[in-house]
Amino acid sequence: MQWSGTYPALVFAVIFVFIFLLHLPLLQLPYFWDEAGYYVPAARDLLITGSLIPHSTVSNAHPPLVMAWLALWWKVVGYAPLVTRTAMLVLAALSLLGVFRLAERVTNTRVAIASTLCTGLYPVFFAQSSLAQVDLAAAGLTFWGLSAYIEGQTVATVFGFALAALAKETAILAPIALAVWEIVGRLARKSSQRKLWLDGSDPSANTDSVRRIVSLLMPALPLALWYVYHYSHTGYVFGNPEFFRYNVGATLNSTRFLLALGMRLWQVVGYLHLWVLTLPTLLAMWMLPPRRDSGSERSRITVPVQMVFYVVVLTNVAAMAVIGGAVLARYMLAAVPLVIILSVSTLWRRLSFWRSAIAFVVFAFVAGWFWNPPYGFSPEDNLAYRDYVLLHEDGERFLEARYPMARVLTAWPASDEVTRPWLDYVTRPMRVVRIENFSLDEILSAADFRSNYEVALIFSTKYEPGARPWDRWRTWTTMKSRFFGFHRDLPPAAVAQILGGHIVFSEQRQGQWIAVIEMEKNEMQNAEVRMQK
Repeated sequence: MQWSGTYPALVFAVIFVFIFLLHLPLLQLPYFWDEAGYYVPAARDLLITGSLIPHSTVSNAHPPLVMAWLALWWKVVGYAPLVTRTAMLVLAALSLLGVFRLAERVTNTRVAIASTLCTGLYPVFFAQSSLAQVDLAAAGLTFWGLSAYIEGQTVATVFGFALAALAKETAILAPIALAVWEIVGRLARKSSQRKLWLDGSDPSANTDSVRRIVSLLMPALPLALWYVYHYSHTGYVFGNPEFFRYNVGATLNSTRFLLALGMRLWQVVGYLHLWVLTLPTLLAMWMLPPRRDSGSERSRITVPVQMVFYVVVLTNVAAMAVIGGAVLARYMLAAVPLVIILSVSTLWRRLSFWRSAIAFVVFAFVAGWFWNPPYGFSPEDNLAYRDYVLLHEDGERFLEARYPMARVLTAWPASDEVTRPWLDYVTRPMRVVRIENFSLDEILSAADFRSNYEVALIFSTKYEPGARPWDRWRTWTTMKSRFFGFHRDLPPAAVAQILGGHIVFSEQRQGQWIAVIEMEKNEMQNAEVRMQK
């Protein structure tokens, strides 16, 4: 079939229905972590006030495209988690359509179908598909821009990359890196390496090269205009000073860069069962010759296109090792699908049983939704985020029912969850005394002002995989604490003992937990009141 007429609409419809049905049990979950902390409040502010600059949360200067998309859906359909997650699934389906289009353009329909399936079921992509965050949308629009760039469609290239940058500012990395690659290619036109570039073997392609360079640089203009607007309204360009310090200022360290670089490379080749695809790919390239159809070798992705993919992947790996306080896997969503396309194409080209290999990869990816790895990872990377949400629903509903007027000691994001009923955890706001986390230092500090609260809501702020051999290496723990904000949450029993209270509610789910602790003095006061009555 040709990429025209109803074909893309039909592919989009199939993708959307498929992922919607897979996400159906998740669509009414309350908001999770950064959803509750920034993106939903920012979109809600836009809905209520029309302001592109949020006021119920501190602006971090993310461009407003995705927040405007959510506000539009809420305006038309209504404000509810179901509406929010459906709106995000539309963007996820559009992103997967971009993966399909890109893969079909550089390989064939069979590889495109397999690549799109693997991408959609990869645990990080799957989990992010219905979450109200910006990285997946930015990645999807980047794939549309890449496809247009490879096809030589100037206007579509500008449009795709510009929208990607307005979804999240780091998406501008791809077109800027490719513009630099094009400039290097112009300098290498007469060298023996000219075949590494698109149209590199054609001496008359200089005009096309200039046009491509311009189309790759132009998407920076809308992003620059957004930053001018943001500066005029807030007085700072790249987010509030604390946000900038955490994501840029505190990350400029050579040791941290090397550690983060290793983590980023792992995230694009091995993380959450991705190695089940990339390792067989490497073995097939090393050990197996290309298969033949009708006497001719199965075609590979052309070298210039492969180089485009490598430029985007390596740029994202290197840049995200430098910036970003949290080394989150979702920041690599613009790179991982490109690795998947390259890997699937290689398996199709070299394996006679490539369909079985892809089926096994799909099985491994789906297993990764439910299986938490033995290494540290973010709950938002698979269905562990559902466990978090269910735990907090139970704990905070218990808290509201039993202590509706109490002052609550807790940490972010629970501090937002119990003070903002529109996040869907509680029905009315509660009073909060906030601490940073539930480490020993923070709990000891909280014990010094225990008269300021009557109850504590404590929870695991990080996934805890259990004891591992490398955790005994004190140097590694020290480096994680210094460079990546690592800490250990005290267990509920220890917190209760330090604060002088007792546990009245607790629940656990696969390495995550939540507990409500009532202060002993509060219990004694309640008993006296009951006796007086």
